Amino acid sequence: MAMNIRQSEILDIARAEGRVGVEDLAQRFEVTLQTIRRDLSELAEAGFLDRVHGGAVARTGVVNIGYEQRRRMNEDAKAAIARACAAEIPDNSSLILNLGTTTEAVARELLHHKNITVVTNNMNVANILLANPGCEIMVAGGALRRSDGGLVGELTTQFFEQFKVDFAVVGTSALDLDGDMLDFDLAEVRVSRAILGRARSRFLVTDRSKLGRSAPARIASLSEIDTVFTDVALPEPLATACRDWGTRVVLA
Repeated sequence: MAMNIRQSEILDIARAEGRVGVEDLAQRFEVTLQTIRRDLSELAEAGFLDRVHGGAVARTGVVNIGYEQRRRMNEDAKAAIARACAAEIPDNSSLILNLGTTTEAVARELLHHKNITVVTNNMNVANILLANPGCEIMVAGGALRRSDGGLVGELTTQFFEQFKVDFAVVGTSALDLDGDMLDFDLAEVRVSRAILGRARSRFLVTDRSKLGRSAPARIASLSEIDTVFTDVALPEPLATACRDWGTRVVLA
């Protein structure tokens, strides 16, 4: 495909931010919505993007985007999501934080919380929270994934099964329009399921780049989540489903 300059820039934005929206792009490039929809369709047909409701996401197939690229994606949005989530976690509580750059942002927002216990399989979370003297940190065993500092595997799953905490704060690699949380790694999925089963309240933290994205392994449904913290309104059918399930959605 021979891309024009606008399409090349759209692809760069999608790769940097994970997701692009039709209306935002139309305003940015000062063109019509129809022009942007045509651009996105052509990029999707060429295999660069996947079309989703209201826009498109960078195509990743069955392999997740690299950790450093994910860490830089939507940093301001992740920080806002993390602040909203941390505001609902009181002092004198216990919680589990799993893998992901958004859960790492939550860890940074917990640096001034007092008398909290954090259980995690994320070495980056543990290192962040070392700066909080009021936080007891418990790190899972398991196989260390050098790419992102995550601990996964059967030993990790067994570790989490020993706990019952006040809150589980989890991320997801993708969130489809049926309300299913998805991931690329089955070992990580098993750990996430164990975490969700060991908490009194379950929080999902996810930014707009995950919405409508695809991944092959299912973690759980939003019907099993108490509160979703995100930076963009969910598509109306999914928002309606969340209301029916009793899943609260907080826009940061």
